[in-house]
Amino acid sequence: MNLIALLIGLAIERLATQLFHWRRMRWMDRIIDAGFRLADRLPTWPAIIPVVLLAVFLVLPIAAVIWFLGDTLAGFTYLLLAVVVLFFSLGPHDIGEQVGEYCRALESDEPDPIHNAAKAIVEGDVPEDARERTNFVEAAVCVQANNRLFAVVFWFVVLGPLAAWAYRVTDLIRRRAVFNAAREEQTAGNSERIRDAAVMLHGWLAWIPARLTAIGYAAAGHMDDAIAALRAPTEDLDASTSERSENLLARVGIAALALQDRPDETSLERAIRGAQAANHLVFKLLLIWAVIIAAMTLYGFTQ
Repeated sequence: MNLIALLIGLAIERLATQLFHWRRMRWMDRIIDAGFRLADRLPTWPAIIPVVLLAVFLVLPIAAVIWFLGDTLAGFTYLLLAVVVLFFSLGPHDIGEQVGEYCRALESDEPDPIHNAAKAIVEGDVPEDARERTNFVEAAVCVQANNRLFAVVFWFVVLGPLAAWAYRVTDLIRRRAVFNAAREEQTAGNSERIRDAAVMLHGWLAWIPARLTAIGYAAAGHMDDAIAALRAPTEDLDASTSERSENLLARVGIAALALQDRPDETSLERAIRGAQAANHLVFKLLLIWAVIIAAMTLYGFTQ
């Protein structure tokens, strides 16, 4: 049943792009902010406790709906609920659509659209230098594909739609906590404390999928370079769990692309080729995951 729901959900992800604005769920920001204000009243508590409680609070309504309605209509209701939950758990933005917008901006050769499209993919500031921006975007595609797609699929397959929604909830909390901390004038205080806890919780849930995705990049791309990047010693021992996962995905993803500069291409052409290659790598890995999940289902390893 979960395999059918997954296939339907991924098909909707690829085809129903006009529905993506529903996944932004801006209305949840008020609930999350209310949870943050409650956490401010508990300054002596470890910040991770109110963050976890907030995540549980946001997951419980979906759990209740699945619990009470999942067995009705011979399981058809569960299938419908699983598809809906998966749709809202993916994203919120489709990485392929954003790569397309970025490439169209590059073709227009307008600085502002290029910068805005790159910033949407990176989800942060991007350098002004064209070559550095190209590297940032290629790495960000590999990183964001795990956060928006592969980690959701992993938890959906392992523990069902509720786990996929729980992962997305931690991402919503993380995004809001980062936003709130960034707009505060003071860098210290509860906003920063809650932000670090939210990033930590999300990093824990992304740890296993990130490593499976990195291995998948090696299988879907240039294996020799990717394996070497996977095994390479790193100097990010002081980094957080989330930062180490993102660094791994970026390093292995870029190595799997194995792109070489061409003497006859411009910087804009190189940027377009790199972004499209990164997006193609993600799509190839998605097909590999689909085949593996289908095989596991046929042999009874998953539902």
